[in-house]
Amino acid sequence: MVLDLHLALLVLAAAVIHATWNALIKASGDHFVTLMIIIGTGSSLAAMALPMLSFPPRAAWPYMVAAFFLHQGYYLFMLLSYRFGDLNQVYPVARGIAPLVVAGLAAAMVGEVPNGAGMVGIVAVSVGIAGLAFSGGRPSGRAAAPLAMAAATGICLGTFTVVDGIGVRLSTTPWDFIAWLLFFNGLPMIMAAIFLRRDRLRAYPSGSWKKAFGGGVLSALGFAIVLYALSRGAMAHVTALRETSVLFAALIGSLTLHEPLGVRRTVAAAVIASGLILLQLSGRI
Repeated sequence: MVLDLHLALLVLAAAVIHATWNALIKASGDHFVTLMIIIGTGSSLAAMALPMLSFPPRAAWPYMVAAFFLHQGYYLFMLLSYRFGDLNQVYPVARGIAPLVVAGLAAAMVGEVPNGAGMVGIVAVSVGIAGLAFSGGRPSGRAAAPLAMAAATGICLGTFTVVDGIGVRLSTTPWDFIAWLLFFNGLPMIMAAIFLRRDRLRAYPSGSWKKAFGGGVLSALGFAIVLYALSRGAMAHVTALRETSVLFAALIGSLTLHEPLGVRRTVAAAVIASGLILLQLSGRI
């Protein structure tokens, strides 16, 4: 299934958004509080929209509950990976695993099986993303720990993408599921910050609050875009396109966090681009 052009462009925009707010977390002095503000902002924005929406039908409830717990695992492993690893390394690992997880689960759960060309494109995207992560060589010892956390992040990410996609398709409108899930996702982070990290919340710099709030608005927008696309297009295609965020994260990490970007990462980026082109053309091959 080829994504319509407007969906492809929307998902690309979501990729830029995702890379931006992840870079904000990595660059911040307090990863937990920054993530709390970002996720909490999305939850607050969703709360304002809920009176205008309906609660998803009963068939979608199990998927919302499962998605909620998977998202919490995703946030936990993401924080752990950013605590010890570089954005340019842990971020590509998490994003590279996700398209393969989504392709397998979408085929098993909803019968969305990519054709041969589509599968080659998905694998190329994942290989290119992994190339970005390991461009500095194979890690060992302590360097392997953040990558293990990043791998767990990617597994949670791929799994909740499929669960989100099924839930949003079972809802009366995509926006019902999107808003309620966005609202619930932020509640544990908000409560943890208030009851467990109140002092750090008060000490958080005012200038950083503005950046984190802006990141929260972007995060909520990117989340809504991807779930809307999942309700309209093949999950594996949407996911592979979304993971172009690694290209933008690599650029952001190089320009703002002074993380190295060399020939190997450029080659890996070319592999990702080739895979995406093949994936988008696969429905016509």
